[in-house]
Amino acid sequence: MQELSLNILDVANNSVKAGAKLVNISLIYDENHLKLIISDDGSGMTKEVLNKLKDPFYTSRTTRKVGLGIPFLTLLAEQTGGYVEIESEVGAGTKITALFDANSIDMLPIGNLGSTASTLISGSPDVDFVFHISRGELEFILDSAEIKILLDGVPVSTPQVALFIEEYANDNFLQITESK
Repeated sequence: MQELSLNILDVANNSVKAGAKLVNISLIYDENHLKLIISDDGSGMTKEVLNKLKDPFYTSRTTRKVGLGIPFLTLLAEQTGGYVEIESEVGAGTKITALFDANSIDMLPIGNLGSTASTLISGSPDVDFVFHISRGELEFILDSAEIKILLDGVPVSTPQVALFIEEYANDNFLQITESK
């Protein structure tokens, strides 16, 4: 994957497939690091599955023989000198934390977070997504539950709504991700 936002999309989709009704995605910047946290209230995983999760030749899917989301995320983080930690409990959900050295030459660009947010929200309208982006005093939260209330019955999957979410998210995400 050429952008971190695509990896976020892949991992968050795993949360949806695990039955999550709430997925929290946080990007927290400090001077030298970027911390990505994706947590959900999905079905969770056993310790046995957790132990296999970073293996690209393990997947719980029956439609293909490889699972690359977590292995790619781990590779990306480790290439920058960072790490990935995964906590999960059956019936209680999963939390994935990835730390990146933001100054590393191997740090991938963030990519189009607005498109990722829009794709997740419009593609899984029964799931609530909360995006939290922060750098120092700057902070932006995009909560799909709040958007649904404001839309007053208009589906989030409507193309005009999906485009609005992407543009609104990008305008706010870029203020934080590009600030120094």
